[in-house]
Amino acid sequence: MEKDPRHDEQARLKRIFSTDRDSLPPDGGEGFNRLIFASSPYLLQHADNPVEWYEWGEEAFARAQAEDKSIFLSIGYATCHWCHVMAHESFEDDDVAAVLNRDFVAIKVDREERPDIDDTYMRVAQLMNGSGGWPLTVCMTPDREPFFVATYIPKHSRGGMPGLIEILGRIAEVWKTRRELVRQNCTAILGSLRNLSFANPGEIAGDEPLHGARSQLGTMYDPVNAGFGQAPKFPMPLNLSFLLRYGRRFGDAGATAMVVATLAAMRRGGIFDQLGFGLHRYSVDSRWLVPHFEKMLYDQALVATAAVEAFQATGREFFRKMAAEICDFVLRELVAPEGGFYSALDADTEGEEGRFYLWTPAQVRSILGEADGDMFCRLFDVTEKGNFEEASILNLPGPLHESALREGVAPEDLDVKVHQWRSRLLAEREQRVRPFRDEKIVTAWNGLMIAALARVFLAGGGERFLVAAEAALERILRDLRRADGRLLRSIHRGEGEAPAFLEDYAALIHGLLALHEATLDSRYREEASSLAHGMLRLFSGDGKGLYDTGNDAEAVLMRGRETHDGVMPSGNALASTALIRLGRISGEERFVAAGEEIVSVFMEGAGRQPAAHLQTLMALDLLLGPEVEVTISGGSRDEVRGMLAGVGRRFIPGLVLREEMEQKAGIVTARVCAVGTCHIPADSPAAIEEILNRALDECYPPPTQKP
Repeated sequence: MEKDPRHDEQARLKRIFSTDRDSLPPDGGEGFNRLIFASSPYLLQHADNPVEWYEWGEEAFARAQAEDKSIFLSIGYATCHWCHVMAHESFEDDDVAAVLNRDFVAIKVDREERPDIDDTYMRVAQLMNGSGGWPLTVCMTPDREPFFVATYIPKHSRGGMPGLIEILGRIAEVWKTRRELVRQNCTAILGSLRNLSFANPGEIAGDEPLHGARSQLGTMYDPVNAGFGQAPKFPMPLNLSFLLRYGRRFGDAGATAMVVATLAAMRRGGIFDQLGFGLHRYSVDSRWLVPHFEKMLYDQALVATAAVEAFQATGREFFRKMAAEICDFVLRELVAPEGGFYSALDADTEGEEGRFYLWTPAQVRSILGEADGDMFCRLFDVTEKGNFEEASILNLPGPLHESALREGVAPEDLDVKVHQWRSRLLAEREQRVRPFRDEKIVTAWNGLMIAALARVFLAGGGERFLVAAEAALERILRDLRRADGRLLRSIHRGEGEAPAFLEDYAALIHGLLALHEATLDSRYREEASSLAHGMLRLFSGDGKGLYDTGNDAEAVLMRGRETHDGVMPSGNALASTALIRLGRISGEERFVAAGEEIVSVFMEGAGRQPAAHLQTLMALDLLLGPEVEVTISGGSRDEVRGMLAGVGRRFIPGLVLREEMEQKAGIVTARVCAVGTCHIPADSPAAIEEILNRALDECYPPPTQKP
């Protein structure tokens, strides 16, 4: 029996994406709805639903007002597993569509394209329900005021959970007969939402918040499996980057050890793609074995950054290799032909989560042969019983050098074998039905990835990473910047309109500064300075930090201001870090002052919940910790790179790396200044490394084990 093409996701999406939209009427016509004209991959995934979806915009709200209907808002993203489930159960269902089309005006939003809308209503979900998630389901008035919020809702009632048709019927009845109750709910919710928008400034008085964060993370740490908390277990790269800085600043070997153990456990676990590299979203268990299989660009960027910092802090080649593997995955599977990086890979293929990544012993032996196949299965935990859905997620139960001893193979010989096996199995895997790729290019995520690639390059990772980072930057500045200089949030298939948010500006400045450090090309510093001026102009407001949305953009209920980190650092925290670094490199004190002001605004919250404000605390550490200034002048491009390589192999949180503003011809020299002393200029890579070692010994205490 042939598979229904409606449920063959790849074929369905290919049909939608290739539709000639110029031939369609404004409502999408037969077979489509208005989302067929969207740029977002997530919205396009719903373009053939029987639901009469609208994009977020005045047309939808005007219709709701005119027909006196409430809004049904559904927020998700293209690679969200439970978004797919709700779509197939309900939004592709004619009965559900009939209710929505009759009693509501339905709006779809891509949270990655419009994080302002998502952040606003996610705060409402957390206020009303104590938690949130995706798909996010909101019912609200035509004035955008919410009165009902939920996440995934099954079509029919089950397990004590009411079904969507039942819930929609109740909401429609309340809207028609108890409008005053709706208004009262909206008023109460909006009042609580406004209270969340205010930050209470604190003083930048000392290191106490840093110690508080170290203590809290130590309590959260899993000493058995590494990582933080239990199931589900997320990579939490901000935890790792903070602990590395804390370990260096205060000589805390225990803080560094938590990072080393966590990165090593992730690299060996099923959360890491052992064939194609890159990390899956999170582990559903506490052992890093069974992942939620989607792969997000921002996870790759932040974990690669933490891994290269671990290499710099410990000198262990394992971590530089891990960072390079993650970056190679991005360059192979998420890079756009015109430059820049796509957003994500879906978890599902052929309607099953993880199917693309699973193996059986028979499949392995058919490719590698009996002897090599059996050894691969022993090393990577491939068994007849399996560890997921009667097949196996590849993982390394122990380090490869230990496996080499057990197998009676020299470690270097096993490394060669493993490389060959991976190549052959990966080639075979490429013949399978591939997960859907969200080809939306998001400015913020590209900024983080540019920074990661530049840092891996600077640490000796390879020229290809610098080339890709520079190409991505060129793409962003060419295709995601309007003629007036205003950045855009994202594009897909060359289309995008939403103006960039604070996190986009801050992350791109972050990427530019990393490129400047990797090359000492003044163009990157100058571009960062220009963007920083624009960021402060667009997002500044009442002196209580920066707003998430620009003063030229739509305000959804109210202008939001994220006060704590999520999976990604908050826009304010990333902006403060970037501003401080930029101000010190460029000598523009205005930027340092602006960064310090942002840090002070969020210090009260950071004191109460330090682990939720780690990027802010890393900015605080920048302000309070020692600076190490390195100024390089003269020399050829290759000579300058030789000097930079010595810097890139060392973990220097307070690094201020500059090119001589008035470059002089002649021999390359590097001047290192730290803790009130400027050392004799170095004229070779060996000399700068020796001077940096002395300077770092003066700046930081030797590591000692702490609880």
